Amino acid sequence: MRISANLGLLWTHLDLPDAIAAAAAAGFDAVECHWPYAIPAADLRAVLDRAGMELLSLNTAPGGAGEFGLTALPGREHEARAAFDTALAYAVQARVPMIHVMAGISTAPEALDVFANTLECCCRAAAAHGVTLLIEPINRHDVPGYALSDPDVAVRLITGLGAPNLRIMADCYHLARMGHDVPAMLARLGKLIGHVQIAGVPARNEPDRGTLDPAAVLAALARVGYRGAIGAEYRPSDPQEPDLRWLGALRRAD
Repeated sequence: MRISANLGLLWTHLDLPDAIAAAAAAGFDAVECHWPYAIPAADLRAVLDRAGMELLSLNTAPGGAGEFGLTALPGREHEARAAFDTALAYAVQARVPMIHVMAGISTAPEALDVFANTLECCCRAAAAHGVTLLIEPINRHDVPGYALSDPDVAVRLITGLGAPNLRIMADCYHLARMGHDVPAMLARLGKLIGHVQIAGVPARNEPDRGTLDPAAVLAALARVGYRGAIGAEYRPSDPQEPDLRWLGALRRAD
């Protein structure tokens, strides 16, 4: 199983090209990031090729301060679609296979309907380029008011839309912080999982610290036939010199 470094939280003191090189040198198989848009897509592709790395995913724009995405915000549909079009164009040029479509912070009763309607259009556009879209249930301890926090709601959105290129970002940290039994939830999500992320619970530090058992996560993923990568999206205890002993242990547990 491939393990990717999420450069939104790892090596954040480096610029993105240097962070990619650091991840490659540390033994990661791939990288993922949140918002690479400051670097032209063709330039980023060249950086990735030199490092022998793949960029697995990127996010749609977070919007303004305190919004955490635009796609579920009533009245912001045109901005959300424009943000998605930017993300898709970038992903196609940089050869990024997945886009995390950020819902945003909204407690409006129509937020999920807005989210679903925009996702439907986005799925059609992405399918033409072979790009998979991810939606991520995010816990409301960390992001109060996030429009999508319940994984069962994510399942209903995906099954309701019926788009084969719409999948769940199963972030084990967020699932655990919402009180779910993570291996059991992964079993329930099954074939709807498009990508997996891990971190220690509850501090979101190294994946081998806290209450989440990475070996149990791997076992659950094996049972549902997941063959994608696992993204390390955690805040290292030492941001400049991350302790990566967990990486070897996770490989041995696979």
